[in-house]
Amino acid sequence: MTEIVAPQLVVNSRMIYFGWLPADPDAVAALVPDGLRPAPNHQVFMNQYVVDDDGQTSGFGAYSLTYIGPDLSGVDAPDGVTPGRWWTQYVNSSPVVRAYATARGVPASPGRTTIEVRGQRLIATTEADGVPVIRTTARVGRTGDAVNRGQLRYLTRLDGRLLSGNYPFVAEPVDPFEVESLEFLEPDHPVYALRPADPLEIVWGFYSPRASFAYPGGESVLD
Repeated sequence: MTEIVAPQLVVNSRMIYFGWLPADPDAVAALVPDGLRPAPNHQVFMNQYVVDDDGQTSGFGAYSLTYIGPDLSGVDAPDGVTPGRWWTQYVNSSPVVRAYATARGVPASPGRTTIEVRGQRLIATTEADGVPVIRTTARVGRTGDAVNRGQLRYLTRLDGRLLSGNYPFVAEPVDPFEVESLEFLEPDHPVYALRPADPLEIVWGFYSPRASFAYPGGESVLD
């Protein structure tokens, strides 16, 4: 098997990515490590995506992933607007991708994500150890001429050091897009701490059937 080295490229994944205000802001803040600060409103992000075919990646192969965690303050992405982000869960179907991520301080664990679109209804389900833990229901339309692009910043911890990585992306969002419900299904699972407030308040988001990005992992030590 060819060694999986950084960077890695993923093209045309099916991706729903959005953020919300949490039910328990203090629980979210408690998940942010020393040396970092949560966003002032303690908002949470989540990305549920599926890579359907080996040919969509430079070496990972097909896989599915849900990652989630708190947005951060004071460590923005290169655009100076999008907040840096801290992973608390990274539920991935591929042993290859999990090993790649773990080597860079990402809290990778086994699991599976599915995205089903029927008409304008999208349902994305995240399973951990075979148990559904998160279900997103959204109303989605068709892609047009719009393109989302830029770089995201994710922080990890490895060998006691905070690492910062920039992740370039290009995505074609659909319109309309509306998250109708976000269910955290297992109160005993650690991810339940990030559940949304009631009523649900979505602060940003998109669905794209064609989202592409590079995967460098931790690139530099955070000052």
